[in-house]
Amino acid sequence: MNNTGISFPGWKDDMSGIFEKIAGKKNLVFYSGGKDSSVALDFISKFSKEFELDFEVHAGAFPNHRYTPGERERLSSYWSGRGIPIIWHEFEESDKQLREVENPCLGCQEIRKKLLKQTIGSAYSEELDKLALIISFSLWDLVGYTLEHILGDIYSGFRIEKGGERHKRFLETSQRFYPLIQMKEGYTVFRPLIKCNGSDISKYIEENKIPVLSTPCEFKGYRPKRVLEAYYEKMGLKFDYDSVFDFAEKSLEIPGIASYSKIDKDKYLGEYF
Repeated sequence: MNNTGISFPGWKDDMSGIFEKIAGKKNLVFYSGGKDSSVALDFISKFSKEFELDFEVHAGAFPNHRYTPGERERLSSYWSGRGIPIIWHEFEESDKQLREVENPCLGCQEIRKKLLKQTIGSAYSEELDKLALIISFSLWDLVGYTLEHILGDIYSGFRIEKGGERHKRFLETSQRFYPLIQMKEGYTVFRPLIKCNGSDISKYIEENKIPVLSTPCEFKGYRPKRVLEAYYEKMGLKFDYDSVFDFAEKSLEIPGIASYSKIDKDKYLGEYF
């Protein structure tokens, strides 16, 4: 590791047992232009040069106000200069729809999930066993999910009913604790950054001069994740993946990995991914 806390060589060593499971697959990297997905793409691109990993990058330009033509061109220009084309997907929906709902972040997530299913379903439905989906969640996301469950479900005395919205949310966030899940249809889900702290990701971006989306989201105040990140930064906090996972497994009783690997594709991609 270098002074940022993360480096490509260190990351490669830490993930060495996973690469053989995505080698030979068509790896779809989901890129948002944010810091997490930018570092993940940087690592995957460097790894691909060493081991001829096959991958392509998909980006959803939503909400509209963040992904202006200028922003998209700036990001695309940087990555194309590194030999990495970005496949931008358009949306029929508009920001107006988000402003009309109680929680625009949830609405945005549903719209993005719909595009994900369409992208995979139209192009790769017959080659699922050759597919790996790469999504960027960080260790700070996992800590946030842990706090969300403790405060919202345990300390509040809220009873989670099986099949209810809180139960669905718990299942959705719990499966993100696993770096890699191999699904029954043959496709693989890989989260390359879940052992990385957000502050280290930010330093890596700065030191390597990787451009990220600069237009702030109009709806960022609706995301507890952003509030928690500001707290972690102010307090100078960093976390250890093994400790976080051990606590979640023993104290929160997150479901085992087998609970997710057997879920049907349509349900998993529509509700959990």
